[in-house]
Amino acid sequence: MKRIILLSLTAGLALAACASNPNDPNKNTKQNAAVGATIGALAGAVIGYQGDHSGGALRGALIGGAAGGVLGAGTGMYMDKQQAEFDRQLAAEQSAHQIEVERLQNENLKITMNSEISFGYNSAQLTPAFHTSLDKVADILKRYPRTSIRITGHTDSRGSTEYNQQLSEQRAQAVKWYLSDRGVDSRRITTEGRGEIQPRASNETEAGRQLNRRVEMLIIPDQDIQ
Repeated sequence: MKRIILLSLTAGLALAACASNPNDPNKNTKQNAAVGATIGALAGAVIGYQGDHSGGALRGALIGGAAGGVLGAGTGMYMDKQQAEFDRQLAAEQSAHQIEVERLQNENLKITMNSEISFGYNSAQLTPAFHTSLDKVADILKRYPRTSIRITGHTDSRGSTEYNQQLSEQRAQAVKWYLSDRGVDSRRITTEGRGEIQPRASNETEAGRQLNRRVEMLIIPDQDIQ
């Protein structure tokens, strides 16, 4: 049994090493497949060993590794394609530092929207200039329905804590309403406000306060994408 587990771990590490090239456009897909294969192999080995000591562990490891690899690769590929579309459609906004698109290690995508372009001062009403950008986001989200979306509003520290909390909630809700009006299923979307409690930079400078005024959108893949 120990040999099976060791072989499974060795195979997973080898696959991960093959996907370690930072310039590989499919890096996330390959790494996710390697992790999924390793976890699946270990789970399959344990189940197989419990059911059949004469060789069930090996069969279980092979079957589990294949299944885990398919699930891992499926999620990675799905999010790779979605990220590529966001990068392509929002290239101008990213160049102007209005929107950031970031891939997180757990395959989530995070889109950060600068409130200087998305909302008026002390307002939860979306600016007309930002509608075009959100239209692009909504269009991509509709074409990738196997995700859930968590929208979080943030403010700087000027004003009362209570006012900032309320404003952050209202801004997150405004983004949800806009996406829903553009055809994104509202059941996929949750919102929350963090007010001033999670700054990205110091609130002692205007540049720092500008970074802190933002809305973040976390795009989370479903667990069973193949």
